[in-house]
Amino acid sequence: MASTYLPEERSGVGLAAPAPTAGRPPGRARRRAAHHLTAYGLQVPALVLFGTLVLLPLLFALYASFFRWGGFGMPEDAVGGDNFTRLFQDPVFLGDLWRCLVLVLLSLGLQLPFALALAVALDQRLRGRAVYRMLFFAPYVLSEAITGVLFGMLFAPGDGLADHLLGAVGLDGPAGKWFSDPSTVMATLFLVMMWKYFGFHMMLYLAGLQSVPAELTEAALIDGAGPWQRFRHVTLPLLAPTLRISVFLSVIGSVQLFDLVWVITAGGPDHHSETMAVTMFQYGFKRYQVGYASAISVVMFGISLVFALAYQRFVLRRDLAGATTTMRGGGA
Repeated sequence: MASTYLPEERSGVGLAAPAPTAGRPPGRARRRAAHHLTAYGLQVPALVLFGTLVLLPLLFALYASFFRWGGFGMPEDAVGGDNFTRLFQDPVFLGDLWRCLVLVLLSLGLQLPFALALAVALDQRLRGRAVYRMLFFAPYVLSEAITGVLFGMLFAPGDGLADHLLGAVGLDGPAGKWFSDPSTVMATLFLVMMWKYFGFHMMLYLAGLQSVPAELTEAALIDGAGPWQRFRHVTLPLLAPTLRISVFLSVIGSVQLFDLVWVITAGGPDHHSETMAVTMFQYGFKRYQVGYASAISVVMFGISLVFALAYQRFVLRRDLAGATTTMRGGGA
């Protein structure tokens, strides 16, 4: 049977696609342009807030650090880099740098291992582990002001609970000089910091432990690996990204520590518990040397920025590269 063709089909006219309208972009290009416009538009409020609340104050602090300025009016008495020269000749600020280093080392050497040990213990099948998690995380929920008042009462001279407890077990404590003796103030302050912040790091580690595949641990168990070997060769390498983030947050928090110290000791006695942020507050809002306080803030920002960039470059590089590869693979 012969096939029947329409005149248009025989001539090939009916098979030709209609030509796009001249000057009209394809649909894919329009959708891509709308997507980019929406993405940039959603970033505008965040960029405005960042510029207003972070970038402009930072630039103004950098500008004010080159002036002898009391905080009223606009800075006019330019002193060049004298504030920075004075800064690194100030024994109080040099002591702040030393105390910051001590707090960082204590945090990395005591607080984070303690939080990791608790996280590993609470990741096991224990009765009431949800209650323990809540109790250990509760101190982090408390504000620094409440924590400072609480431990100020606990270590109060004369009738403080800490001295009573030590006396009950036959030990002699500092007799109310926990925060007033230069030889004990930093150790006592670190105990308060550890009590306040270890729960946060513990929850970070617990979240990281939840992502460790149980199949790997079971395979190591079948191969005859003991508890320490399973932790050392299976759990710890997979927990490494969480550990690196925890270390970063701990170091930055130690550099910027202010409110807890201010509420408990206000930097005393005789600057022995002072931090860079407390020194900045003292000069800026107590002595009205805002130009010098701005120089301190610039140095604090510089220390944090240099550490963050170096840490990202040499420590977090593998994690960031892995995240980028994952995102590219998911979008392919």
